[in-house]
Amino acid sequence: MWYISTRGMAPRVDFEGALFSGYAPDGGLFMPEELPQLGIETLRHWSTLSYPSLVKELCTLFIGPELIPRDVLNVLIDQAFCRFRHREVVHLSRLRNGLNVLELWHGATYAFKDLSLCCTAQFLQYFLEKEKKHVTVVVGTSGDTGSAAIESVQGTKNVDIIVLLPQGHCTKIQELQMTTVVRENVHVFGVEGNSDELDEPIKAVFADVAFVKKHNLMSLNSINWSRVLVQMAHHFFAYFQCAPSLDTYPLPPVEVVVPTGAAGNLAAGCIARKMGLPIRLVVAVNRNDIIHRTVQRGDFSLSKAVEPTLASAMDIQVPYNMERIFWLLSGSDSQGTRALMEQFERTQSTSLPKELHSKLSGAVTSESVSDEAITQTMVRCWEENQYLLCPHSAVAVSYHYQQTNKQQPSLPRCCLAPASAAKFPEAVLAAGLAPETPADILALEFKETRCTPMRKGDDWTLMLRNTIEGLSWQQRAQS
Repeated sequence: MWYISTRGMAPRVDFEGALFSGYAPDGGLFMPEELPQLGIETLRHWSTLSYPSLVKELCTLFIGPELIPRDVLNVLIDQAFCRFRHREVVHLSRLRNGLNVLELWHGATYAFKDLSLCCTAQFLQYFLEKEKKHVTVVVGTSGDTGSAAIESVQGTKNVDIIVLLPQGHCTKIQELQMTTVVRENVHVFGVEGNSDELDEPIKAVFADVAFVKKHNLMSLNSINWSRVLVQMAHHFFAYFQCAPSLDTYPLPPVEVVVPTGAAGNLAAGCIARKMGLPIRLVVAVNRNDIIHRTVQRGDFSLSKAVEPTLASAMDIQVPYNMERIFWLLSGSDSQGTRALMEQFERTQSTSLPKELHSKLSGAVTSESVSDEAITQTMVRCWEENQYLLCPHSAVAVSYHYQQTNKQQPSLPRCCLAPASAAKFPEAVLAAGLAPETPADILALEFKETRCTPMRKGDDWTLMLRNTIEGLSWQQRAQS
C-alpha cells in the first residue's frame, strides 16, 4: 500500500513514511494511492467482529504485512487497547427515541483521541525500536489531542513530546491532564492564544524541511494518516451496531452523525463510505461553522475570529482534513486540490468549484449548533435517559433531536460521542445538571504541575526551535 500527497508534488511513501511525516513535503496530506473495495461478504464477516478486531482488519489492509507482520500487528493493537476501561473498548448506548450514542471515550483521558493515538504510538514504537531511532513529537492541541498524545508516549525512551496548549481556552481538567504528567520526555507549553494561533509556530517549524530532518520531528495532530486510519473503525462499528439486518441486498444504509472540529473523523467516514460501507454522513459543528458553510454553500473561508463555545475542543477555524475530503471527492485531483488549498492559504478564503461542491453536499449533510441548543440537548437527554452528554456529543445529538421532532420516518442513526461529560463539568453546570466526576479526574487537582508559558510578545517559533535543539543535544549526549 502506497501513500501519495493530496497536492501531487511529493514522492509516494509507504505507511511508515506517512506515519513519520505528518504533512507531505509539498504541504499536502497523505492519502492511500488506491482504496480497497469491500464486498458484501467481507462486510457481513466484519459485522461479527469486536471493535479491536475491526481495527486489526483495517490496519492490515492499509499497512501491509511486509512492514508489520499480522501477528505482530495484532499484539500491538491489543497492547494499545489494554488500558481501556470498557471491555468492548467502544460501547454503544441505546437510549430513548431511537437515540444511539457510540461512546468513543473509554480510554485513559476520557476522549476519542485515545483510540487512534494509542495505536499510533504502538506503531511508532515498533518502527523506532526496529531502527534504533529517536523522534521528537510536536503537538498543538485545542484540548484533547495533547493529553491523549502525552498519555500514549509518556515515559518512552525513544520519544520526546512537546505540546502547545491554548491557556484558558480548554477546560481546567483538560489542562491538568497535560500539565500533571511530570515525566522526563514530556514538555508542555501554555500559549497565550487560541488553538489556531498556536498552530502558527508549529507550521513554521515544520516548513523548515532541513530542521525537521535534522531533529527527527513529527506531528501527531489529526493530520497524521495513522489517526485517520484507526478512526475509520468508528464508522464500521457504528454501522454494524445500528444496521437492522445485513441479510438484505443492497445493504441498508445507516446515518452516522459526526461532531467535528478539524474533520479527522469526517475524513475517516468519507473514506469508509468510498470503500463500500453504506453510511450517510452528517457533520455537526458548533458556532465555528466553516465546515457547515462549505457543505451548504461551497464557502471555504475563515470567519473573523474563533468563537468560544461550550464545545471548546471544536473551536477551530481551519479544518485541515477537509483537504483529504476535497481530494477524495474530486476523484484524486491533486492539481485542483493544490490550487484550492494554496488559494485558501494565501487569502483565507475560497469557493469550491461547482462540481466539487455538488459532490460534497451529495456525500455529507451538515448542521451548526448553538450553545443554547447544546445545553437544551444535554438537559433533554438527561431528563429522558438519566444520561449525561459532553457538549461535543450534544452537538451530534442535537441533530438527532431536530430530526425526531419532525416525526418523519428516517434511517437508523448513530451519534458519535467523542468525550465523556466528566471532562466538561463547566458545561454540565451551565446546563443546570450535576457533574459526575470519577476519582482519577478529581485526583488531578492535587498533583504537581509543570508548564512553560509562551506569552504574547514572545517569539513562539524561536522558543519551539530552541526547545527542539536542546532535546536533540541531550539525546546526542546520552547516546
